[in-house]
Amino acid sequence: MSPQPARLGFPVKIMGQPDLKSNDARRSGSNPHLKVSLEYLDTILDYLDHHRIRMYRMSSDIAPYATHPDMPQFHSMVRDSAAELQAFGAKAKRLDIRLSFHPSQFVVLNSPDPKLVGKSIWDLSSQAEMLDLMDLGPEAVLVIHVGGIYGDRQASAARWVETWKILPEPVRRRLVLEHDDIRFSAADILWIHEHTGVRLVFDHQHFWCLNPEGLELRPTVEAILRTWPAGEQPKVHFSSPRTELRQVKRTDRKTRKSTIVNVAPVWTGHADFCNPFEFITFMRTVDGLAFDVMLEAKVKDLALIRLRPDLLRYAPDVAARFGLSASEAPLLEQEEAALLDTEPDAGA
Repeated sequence: MSPQPARLGFPVKIMGQPDLKSNDARRSGSNPHLKVSLEYLDTILDYLDHHRIRMYRMSSDIAPYATHPDMPQFHSMVRDSAAELQAFGAKAKRLDIRLSFHPSQFVVLNSPDPKLVGKSIWDLSSQAEMLDLMDLGPEAVLVIHVGGIYGDRQASAARWVETWKILPEPVRRRLVLEHDDIRFSAADILWIHEHTGVRLVFDHQHFWCLNPEGLELRPTVEAILRTWPAGEQPKVHFSSPRTELRQVKRTDRKTRKSTIVNVAPVWTGHADFCNPFEFITFMRTVDGLAFDVMLEAKVKDLALIRLRPDLLRYAPDVAARFGLSASEAPLLEQEEAALLDTEPDAGA
């Protein structure tokens, strides 16, 4: 039996149809609710299915104020939405769309502050409860980073290990850990895995931004994929770095004169689109390994919709890993043209 094609996904915002909302963003005085967010997400599932996109990261804010310590009127929101969550999860499974969360940067499990750790566990428990009420399998995960260094990287990593021991079972079952671009490397999260068993996510751009141990790419990907049990499809994150020059107007405080400054790109920043040649090189380097790919480009679904015909055009072997065939090229190119102007400027 041939392996299932890998999925391509993207996070949260729909750029190809901007009127689609990803969550109920109303202020507390307007009584926002998870049920409203799920109505928005139901329409997003239709959009994903129409474009044959089979992986999506939901906003971590779909249950507004559900864990706000000073707003108990919202604390039963998830439980009160059990029927709606079940129906939404059933639709996602019927459409074969893999779902996940990536809780915010304020979720920190290695903080020296026990109050912050407690609030972080509450946030994770709420999101794990939503995935459980959706009746989704173990591939529907909560992706987080290690957290802060707090002056001692090893001690901070060890503190994450200690917090793991007190996490509720639904959180441990859903949680996966990702290395980042400035604090904790792939080697750091592999060390944490050895002491906890937590599953890991490989991030291509982060690997190039932070790899002080000098690890080789393919063996690192292999080691990270092995943290997932047999029968569960791992996922990796891919993005390209921004390369554009920015020209910024800055005013001298003393002279009050303004000048235009040329600002170089920061390589940790995400580009609007994914560089297809970087993506192809990565996928060929890890040929034979099975995983889904979450694209973290700034233009979200548009980056995915552009990448697919690029893969057929430049690397049919890589396109085949995602179930794309040459017969689909006209349809994918038409889909791209409907959302993006790909013609070069007349004066270029």
